[in-house]
Amino acid sequence: MLQVLQSLRDGVTTVAEVPTPGASAGQLLVRTSATVISAGTERMLVDFGRANWIDKARSQPDKVRQVLDKVRTDGVGPTMESIRAKLDQPVALGYCQAGIVESVGRGVQGFAPGDRVVTNGPHAEFVRVAPTLAARIPDGVPFEHAAFTPLAAIALQGIRLAAPTLGETFVVYGLGLIGQLAVQLCRAAGCRVIGIDRSPERVAQAEAAGALGVMAADGVDVSAAVVSLTGGVGADAVLLTLAADSDEPVHNAATMSRKRGRVVLVGVTGLALRRDDFFKKELSFQVSCSYGPGRYDVDHEERGIDYPLAYVRWTEGRNFEAVLQLMADGRVTPAALMSHQMPISAAAEAYDLVASGKGGLGIVLQYPEREGAALRTVTLRESSVKAAGSARVGVLGAGGFAAKVLIPALRDAGATMEIVASSAGVTASTAARQQGFARATSDAAALCADPAVDFVVIATRHDSHAQWALASLTAGKHVFVEKPLALRVTDIEEIGDAARKAGRMVCVGFNRRFARDVQALRRVLSRRNGPAQVILTVNAGMLPADHWTQDPEVGGGRIMGEACHFIDLGRHLVGSPITSATVAVARQGGVVVDDIASIQLTHDDGSLVTVHYLANGHRSFPKERVEAFFDGQVVRLDNLRRIESWGVDVDKPGVMAAQDKGHAALVAAFVAAVRDGGSPPIPLEEVLEISEWSVRIAEVARAGGGLVSAVSHAEP
Repeated sequence: MLQVLQSLRDGVTTVAEVPTPGASAGQLLVRTSATVISAGTERMLVDFGRANWIDKARSQPDKVRQVLDKVRTDGVGPTMESIRAKLDQPVALGYCQAGIVESVGRGVQGFAPGDRVVTNGPHAEFVRVAPTLAARIPDGVPFEHAAFTPLAAIALQGIRLAAPTLGETFVVYGLGLIGQLAVQLCRAAGCRVIGIDRSPERVAQAEAAGALGVMAADGVDVSAAVVSLTGGVGADAVLLTLAADSDEPVHNAATMSRKRGRVVLVGVTGLALRRDDFFKKELSFQVSCSYGPGRYDVDHEERGIDYPLAYVRWTEGRNFEAVLQLMADGRVTPAALMSHQMPISAAAEAYDLVASGKGGLGIVLQYPEREGAALRTVTLRESSVKAAGSARVGVLGAGGFAAKVLIPALRDAGATMEIVASSAGVTASTAARQQGFARATSDAAALCADPAVDFVVIATRHDSHAQWALASLTAGKHVFVEKPLALRVTDIEEIGDAARKAGRMVCVGFNRRFARDVQALRRVLSRRNGPAQVILTVNAGMLPADHWTQDPEVGGGRIMGEACHFIDLGRHLVGSPITSATVAVARQGGVVVDDIASIQLTHDDGSLVTVHYLANGHRSFPKERVEAFFDGQVVRLDNLRRIESWGVDVDKPGVMAAQDKGHAALVAAFVAAVRDGGSPPIPLEEVLEISEWSVRIAEVARAGGGLVSAVSHAEP
C-alpha cells in the first residue's frame, strides 16, 4: 500500500510502498477513501524536518538536555548514533481519515466490513485503529467532508471545555482549519462569534460562516476591538486556535475577556501568563487535549476499552459522532474549507504547498482503488538462494532498538538480510530499504514459516516472544530472542522442549556477557580460590507507570524485561548456577514499587550476587556499575567504559570513548554458530535457567518481595 512518510532528518516527504497491516484482535482495518492534511500540526512537522541541526535543537530544548545527559554517561559516539537513528526513522503523517471497513479483528463489536467510517488514521491506503477511534459516517456525508471530522473534534473539545450557553459571545483567535471549524461549531451552539486572524482571506471566510471579523494587523488592538464589539462587556470565552511562539495571544485573550470569562488553549502559544490579567478578572484558563477524553490513554486507544457513556458523555470517539451528525444536519459544512483535492500519489506536492504557506486551508488527498494495494509483503529484491552454511535472517520487530542495534549487528556479522516484519509495516519497510533486506512484511506468522529463512530474530513486545519463538522452532528455525525469552515459566519450559526436539538453537540477548570489560573481569574471576561477592548497581531511571514494559501482561515489568540482564551477568561472572534468591522492593504509600528493588542471589559455589535495580536515580549518573570482591582483591567496572582494580592485574585498555555492551559480539557469535553449525554462544540450559529465575523473581517483586522458590531447569 502507499503511505505518506516524513523524514525528520531533511524534511523530505515521500509516498512509500509499505506492507498493509492486518486486522489484529480488537482492531479495525479500514480502506481509505480520503484524508485531510492538517495545515497547522503537519506543517510544524515539515518545518522541523527541513530545519538545520541548530534550529532543530532550538525548537526542542528539553531534548537537548537529554542529549547532554546521555553524552556524560554513554559518550559522544553512542549519543550521536542514537540521534541519527531517531532522525532516520520516518514519521507517518496525518490523522484525518475516512474510508470503508475492510475487516474486523477478533472481539470488535459494533462495526462490520463495508461500514463507512472516520478514524484518526494516517495518510495511507489502509489504516488499523481501535474501534474507540472510529465513528460511522451518516448517509449523505461524502468521504471528502467526513475526513475533516478529527480536526473538527479538536475544536469541539475546546468548545466543550469553555461550556458555551445560548447567546454567549465566543472569540475564535486564529482562523486556520481548526479555527474555521470552531466558528461553525460555536454558531451551531447558538453563540455569537468573533474571529481574529492576520489573513484577510481567512477573516472573510469566517465572516461568510456568520462570524464578526477582526484583522490582527500590525498596530491593531484586537482586545479593544473585541471589547467594542461586545458593547464594553468583553468576550464570554476565548478559544486560542493559533500557533505562535509569543505570549501575547494569551495576554490579549485575557484583556478581551469579561470578568470571570474563560480562556481555552486549543492550539500552541507561549504560556508566560501575567498574573494580573487573570487575577483581577478571576478568569479561568484551560488547555484542551486533542479530540477529548481517552486521548493518549493506552487502554482506550490501543485496547479499545471505552469509558461508560453515563460517566463520560463525550469521549474522543463520541465527539467524532457529534461532528458527523452536525455535518449530516448541514450545520458544519467543510466544503468551503477544501482548497485542493489531490491524489495520494501527489502528496509530496501537497506538502510543498503546505510548507510554502500558499496551500489554502484544507488539502484533501484522494485514494482510488488500486490492484495489489493490500499486499502484506513488499519485495525489494530477489531472495537469496539457499546454500550450505547460509545464515539468512528474518527479523520480527523493527522498532528503535532493532533498527539501531540488532539489525546493523546482524548485517555486520555477515547474515543475509532476507525479510523484516513489523505489525503496521512502516518500520519494516524503512528497515528493509535502509539495511538491504529483500522483503518487508506485516505478517509475522508467514515470516516464521518462510523457507528462505534460516534463523529468526524476535524483537517484538515481550508478550509475543514465546508465541513467535515456538512458531519459529516448529518451522525448524534457529531463534534469537531479545530479552526476555517469555513471561511465563510454562512458556519457557515449552520453548526448551521445542528447541531440544527440533535440534535448533535458542539464544536470548544477554549481551553483557560479551562486553569487553566483562570478559576481562570473567577471566580474573575464573582464577579465584574462594567465593565471590558481586554487586551490580543499575541506575535504570524512571519509566511512567503506564509504559507498556510496566504492564505485567504485555511487558512483564522491568525486572523481567531488563533486570534479567544483570541476573544473567552475575551468573556468568561467578560461573555457577543460582540456588536461591531473595527480593526486597520499595513501597510508596503502602504500594509496591517493584522497579526499585534489591535482589540477593546465592550460587552453587557459595558466591553471592546482589543486583540493585533502581528507578529513582538521576539520569546523568552512570547507568551501570559492577563491583567484584574476591580473594582480598577488588575489580570495578564503570558503565562498561572503564575498568579499575585493586590487588589484582586486569587488562586495562583505558577508558573507551563509547560503551561496549557486547551486542555486536553476541550477534556475531550466534550468526557464526548458525552458519557453521557450532555451539550456541550461551548454552540452552543457562538461557532457560536465567529466564525462569527472572520470571519468578519478577513475580515475587510484584507481590512485595520475599524468598523466591527454587527453579528446575535441568534437561529431562
